Amino acid sequence: MITGFDYQRIAVADGVALHTAIGGAGSPIVLLHGFPQTHVMWRHVAPALAAEHTVICPDLRGYGASDKPGEEGDAYAKRAMAADVVALARALGHERFALVGHDRGALVAFRAGLDHPDAITHLACLDVLPTLDMWDVLHGARAAVAFHLYLMAQPPGLPEQLIAGSADAFFGHFLDAWGPVEPDMRGVYLDACRAAVPSIVADYRASAGVDVEHDQADRDAGRRLRMPVTVLQQDWGAALGYDAAAVWQRWATDLEHRTVGYGHFMAEAAPAEVTHALRELLTR
Repeated sequence: MITGFDYQRIAVADGVALHTAIGGAGSPIVLLHGFPQTHVMWRHVAPALAAEHTVICPDLRGYGASDKPGEEGDAYAKRAMAADVVALARALGHERFALVGHDRGALVAFRAGLDHPDAITHLACLDVLPTLDMWDVLHGARAAVAFHLYLMAQPPGLPEQLIAGSADAFFGHFLDAWGPVEPDMRGVYLDACRAAVPSIVADYRASAGVDVEHDQADRDAGRRLRMPVTVLQQDWGAALGYDAAAVWQRWATDLEHRTVGYGHFMAEAAPAEVTHALRELLTR
């Protein structure tokens, strides 16, 4: 749990309620976690921001203690998950709010910014590329670093069976390779992931299908993020041969892009620096 925060289960769609931590007072900011984590990845950043803001930290649908709908239709499209976030904020009385996402949560935040521009005042995306661009930059042997994207893109059945059969090894690989993560938190994340294999796979599978379709439609229509945007990410561009800032500039009209050396789990490894960057965003 996040110290000093209250917890609620808030209904956001038919059959979907989000386990949500809420703290502080002031203008609202929603923080979305990534893979393979839950909302507690914000346990250092959220209390600091709560000194000036109402901070809302949900588990995404399919993750943690939030509901895990089946795969019918586009249940795990980022469009559906973004709608959850907007409904969550409105249920708490906020028609407009700042939105921050890390990893998978950043893809949800990106989609919310495109689909709900009147609701999102400021947007931050941590260590991710938009889905359409992510697939475009993965080529040849260098794409092996993203093997999990290809595994979970496969039709239902085999990915779930393989991952569930060795869940601690699979999810632990990313916690260790992208970490380090505090030892006590490693167990927390593994427990949460072990209980959510089908929905996590469904989330990733959507990013190889319907999410690409939505991004491509927006690119073809010339749709862009209209709010101030901050992107913090590792130097994956140098490793994989692309210009990360240029990728993001195609999507955002008011962009602050920073290459940082905090590692993937930056909200845990460098919370003061991440908090400072978010405060700077909120002044734009």
